[in-house]
Amino acid sequence: MRKTIKNAVITLLILTLSVSTAFLAYLHFFASEEEKLSGEWTAELDVTEQAAVTALGWLQEIEGVSVSLEDMKSYMHGLTIQVNLEIEQTGSSVGTFQCNVSQESYDACKQAAYEAFASAFQELLAERLRMAGYTGSMEEEAIEELVTETFGMSTDSYLISYGPALLPSLEDLQAEYDGSGTYEAAENILTRQFETGQGAVTRVEYYIRQDAVLILSEEIGSVPAGFSADDYPVVYTLKQPTD
Repeated sequence: MRKTIKNAVITLLILTLSVSTAFLAYLHFFASEEEKLSGEWTAELDVTEQAAVTALGWLQEIEGVSVSLEDMKSYMHGLTIQVNLEIEQTGSSVGTFQCNVSQESYDACKQAAYEAFASAFQELLAERLRMAGYTGSMEEEAIEELVTETFGMSTDSYLISYGPALLPSLEDLQAEYDGSGTYEAAENILTRQFETGQGAVTRVEYYIRQDAVLILSEEIGSVPAGFSADDYPVVYTLKQPTD
């Protein structure tokens, strides 16, 4: 009887040790990955909605034409601006970072936005000309020629010069995202110290890392209760994993 109890205790100890070892291995190889932020991350800021709403408001001021937000979204889709974030972890949950808005991506997005805007403008202009009794060609090339003759420039150039600003300015985006410095991560809170010419600026954000995805929230204090990865639009994906 005593031998049976002894064997049972030994078996229980072995099982407990095995479970503990497996759990520690999980924490080491899997759970700890959530705390590792090193790597080159990239986010695609979607500005489609802003561009469509802004263009809609301007076009609605043209007398005798009608256009909906759905119409504008059919022209403008997939307008994104790339933000690059490079993180180097130098210690346990601490390290350095460098973040910048890609000017090349911004310029390409701006060009695409105004080309889409120009297409919508030309179509509405053709509609307005038909209503006014114009009998000339309504082909895209003909409308473009009319615009060039009237304004002395192409449709997209005219809209860039005299139309609304479809995107946030590059300077505003750079003020929001650009910078470098040090960081500390703890309990899903990321504290970044931006080094500026006027001294250090601190930004405190919630974060979640899920494999190759890093979600950064707005600054703490403006985030509603019930923090969830689905609530935040700024999503970075890992470009180049580092050990």
